Amino acid sequence: MAETTDSPMAETMEKPPKDIESEDEEEQTFESLGLDGRLIRALNKKKIDKPTPIQQVAIPLILQGKDVVARAKTGSGKTFAYLLPLLQKLFTLEPKNKLAPSAIVLVPTRELSQQVYTEVSSLIELCRVPLKVVQLTSSMPAPDWRTALAALPEILVTTPACVKKCLSDGVLQPTSIDESLEILVLDEADLLLSYGYEGDIKALTPHIPKRCQCLLMSATSSDDVEKLKKLILHNSYILTLPEVGDIKDEVIPKNVQQFWISCSARDKLLYILSLLKLELIQKKVLIFTNTIDMGFRLKLFLEKFGIRSAVLNSELPQNSRLHILEEFNAGLFDYLIATDTSKSKENEDNGESSIEPKKSRKHAKHKADSEFGVVRGIDFKNVHTVVNLDMPQSAEGYVHRIGRTGRAYSTGASISLVSPDEMTIFEEIKSFLGDDEKDDSNSIPPFPLLTKNAVESLRYRAEDVAKSVTKIAVRESRAQDLRNEILNSEKLKAHFEVNPRDLDLLKHDKALSKKPPAPHLRDVPDYLLDATTKEASKTVKLARAAMGNTNPARRHGFKRKSKKNKDPLKTFTAEGHKRARRGGMKREGKDGNGNHRQKKRKT
Repeated sequence: MAETTDSPMAETMEKPPKDIESEDEEEQTFESLGLDGRLIRALNKKKIDKPTPIQQVAIPLILQGKDVVARAKTGSGKTFAYLLPLLQKLFTLEPKNKLAPSAIVLVPTRELSQQVYTEVSSLIELCRVPLKVVQLTSSMPAPDWRTALAALPEILVTTPACVKKCLSDGVLQPTSIDESLEILVLDEADLLLSYGYEGDIKALTPHIPKRCQCLLMSATSSDDVEKLKKLILHNSYILTLPEVGDIKDEVIPKNVQQFWISCSARDKLLYILSLLKLELIQKKVLIFTNTIDMGFRLKLFLEKFGIRSAVLNSELPQNSRLHILEEFNAGLFDYLIATDTSKSKENEDNGESSIEPKKSRKHAKHKADSEFGVVRGIDFKNVHTVVNLDMPQSAEGYVHRIGRTGRAYSTGASISLVSPDEMTIFEEIKSFLGDDEKDDSNSIPPFPLLTKNAVESLRYRAEDVAKSVTKIAVRESRAQDLRNEILNSEKLKAHFEVNPRDLDLLKHDKALSKKPPAPHLRDVPDYLLDATTKEASKTVKLARAAMGNTNPARRHGFKRKSKKNKDPLKTFTAEGHKRARRGGMKREGKDGNGNHRQKKRKT
């Protein structure tokens, strides 16, 4: 069934006619794209009133039943580009006695699966149509799969590995797929094969009917995408955002500023401390590491200086990961340390297994989740700065990391800490991005706000604290955090289903170190700051105030509100009554005793 893409058709879409190029982007509406009124009303409720460039071209083609390969940068609206026409086609589909879903959406990670499932469920609810959607994961037992599919859902959101297991266990019948499947979507197609799903997709391919419409969504073009095109598609339309609306699409959008800092591997903790403690970067901040141990080492290091952060990695239970993302997106903490193992899983396993040889069997049930991916598919909200503490293993990985900021055309920034050993991959990244000294728009300049004097002023403190963060401390904190998250995820799951508000009591940015941070490390004395650093910090604070980020949501904010809502009669205390009685006579006089008492209260 797989056929190569026709070159004339590909050329037609890669170089659209002039009337498409000259068409004003502002004139395009969802009505002109031919969307159903119910979907348009649902989008209006979500405050989405204008289609993005990739949606303007992809939606009409998908509604016509064409196979589409869409390539556009992260945050450009690819998810809605296929979800909206997919739902509209299911609206008009004749009801039949089908034993398998009419649409299957395959994604590389559980986090993206959850995100797509949430978006589809929200649209269905707003449209008020009798469609059902289910999400299946590989960790679910087979009886749960059967129960979910017994409701005969129209849409299935899952990973390729889960589909293969459902086929091998008889939960999904090949004949049912051949009779029912109308639309197959491969989201983040350039990542599916790199996650090792090639065999799983090949197991599904023979059962895909020829009438089935296939869609591939990708952020980059790679050999893996070409493999999938030959494996699944036939006579597809190739859509790339650079040709949409005659607007050239950069690999990294112009609204994201890129910087780099040259430092040794040993000094990376010192430099990240300088950036955060001197407040030279905008919050919220997403920090990437390549190993789980490095993530916990950074968390323990920052705790010593009073900087609270949360850790996100493949070792945590799925429920905990989702809740961490919800809290971070809600603004309950500003610093999230994410471990990106998409290209270095084997290296990390080999490197970390030697740390815990005795406990490997005991904790074998807590293996890293192979379907976890923090770089792709997770919609981080309002992330302003991405910091690469460890450089990614490839140029594509760098693009996907930076794509976590500047979402929906908002401003963002990225800072990469590059050691001498990482200069090779950094040069590859610059070459991939088209870094040219003559073209400033594509260059990655050094970070200008952090001076050498400011870094050296914190060196003694940073190196002294870094010595206390040993491998044993990292191992113990890693085990402690895992125990806490498993407790939150499993034993309290039933309670949270009945009392969802109690989830706010769970704090994923709790301190893991046994000793509280030293008071003198919480603040940086003025005598350590030079004039340039002070001026840079003021500039960042003014920019933050202009962006409206001065009052982020915090748990203590809810507590303050609750105090105001208490019964005013219960706010009086015996201690306050005694104070009032003692000073009652003195208040009548104007001899200044009242002012003296007010000073005492202030102190």
